[in-house]
Amino acid sequence: MTSRALRYALAWVVAAALAVTVGVLAVTSAGAGVRDRGQVGTALPPADLAATPSADPDAQRVRTELDDEFGALVVECRGTVAHGIEARPDAAAGWQVVSFETEPDDDIDAVFSQGPRSIEIEVFCNRGRPTVSDREEHVLEGD
Repeated sequence: MTSRALRYALAWVVAAALAVTVGVLAVTSAGAGVRDRGQVGTALPPADLAATPSADPDAQRVRTELDDEFGALVVECRGTVAHGIEARPDAAAGWQVVSFETEPDDDIDAVFSQGPRSIEIEVFCNRGRPTVSDREEHVLEGD
């Protein structure tokens, strides 16, 4: 291989590495901010809900109860910070809570299950109001 070919190969490797680095940085910095939900990976440290800071300390508290076939999910927004207040499964219909985030965060996730079925709900604060951003249903296949 000639020295010219080696230089072209080296230049190509450097350009490719630079392109990948710029792409990763762009995606990381944009993150969920594109959806007006804050940067990816930013979360408030666990603390007492009353003492948890929000983007606006004078922000109005807006609480919403989301009713669905699994039962109810209660989420409160304090500015842009979501707080999981309560997850109430419809036990009479066989639903139970698998997981529920109660710590202040940019979004709150809850998973409910009923036998092989599960429903995952993600709620974030859109202009200070709890808003469902994602609802996924899954069914475990039998053997």
